[in-house]
Amino acid sequence: MPTTLVTGGAGFIGSAFVRLLLKARPDRKILNLDRLTYAGHRSNLAGVLDHPNHRLVVGDVADPSLVEALFAPGDIDEVVHFAAESHVDRSIDSPAVFLRTNILGTQVLLDAARSHGLRRYLQVSTDEVYGHLGNDDPPFTEDSPIHPRSPYSASKASADHLVLAYGGTYGLPVVITRCSNNYGPYQYPEKLIPVMVSKALDRAPLPVYGNGLNIRDWIHVSDHCAGILAVLDQGRDGQVYNIGGDSERTNLDVVKAVLAALDRPESLISYVTDRPGHDWRYAMDARKLKAETGWAPTRRFEAALEETVRWYVDRQDWWRPLVKAGG
Repeated sequence: MPTTLVTGGAGFIGSAFVRLLLKARPDRKILNLDRLTYAGHRSNLAGVLDHPNHRLVVGDVADPSLVEALFAPGDIDEVVHFAAESHVDRSIDSPAVFLRTNILGTQVLLDAARSHGLRRYLQVSTDEVYGHLGNDDPPFTEDSPIHPRSPYSASKASADHLVLAYGGTYGLPVVITRCSNNYGPYQYPEKLIPVMVSKALDRAPLPVYGNGLNIRDWIHVSDHCAGILAVLDQGRDGQVYNIGGDSERTNLDVVKAVLAALDRPESLISYVTDRPGHDWRYAMDARKLKAETGWAPTRRFEAALEETVRWYVDRQDWWRPLVKAGG
């Protein structure tokens, strides 16, 4: 059976993509490489961990010997590269680990891919490589300048440049997706929505950076994964595709929606010192992806957010131990 190598497939978005791929492509094997750091867990793969077409390999994408050994049998014909350190606050505190995983890990994977040949290499990136927008600016397109403003986004932008360079230099069939803010089940409780749910459930103060008016475009993880699959199947080599949810909301609006879903008072909101270099607004123009593949987001933000909040209420057995362990 042909094999798809999914890196970071035990993380939030990666595990959702593994589930989708197993359903959409029953004739393929999935080789899932994940280091199982604080944000990657076997429990994220509940129900598919032991699927006959899925194999989890615990290891580091920045380990050349391991990555070469995975490619050596010659059955990997496509790569979907999720594996990355992804939390901006952590990148501000400890940039080095982001450079190693996000840049060196990408280079190791690209070297193995070009040595063994592939049908497709897909790099999963982020809207944060574009920097930020003002309130009246048009959304980012694939031609928007790259202007990262945090160690995290700089490391992802560097990886994107490497991917496109390997495509141009070595003829590797590469594509890149850049997506807006994700939400949904199994998101590690350091990101906005799960943090606010966990705090609200305990009637603890909900920390909101600055005035809370920073704007993000939100997309449900299932819509994001469907967009990735569309690019994997139909995208053109050497191209970048934006994936957005057409759901711009201020952080404060999102926090208030979480409180409303849990019937908690807005008096729990606590405004805290803003994050250094906090990007003001992200918005994605996904018309290119829609036109070339027919993809479009299907989840309405308000309904999908309530569903997500309910999942965290029902699955406290999953996230409370993670919060207690502190990553």
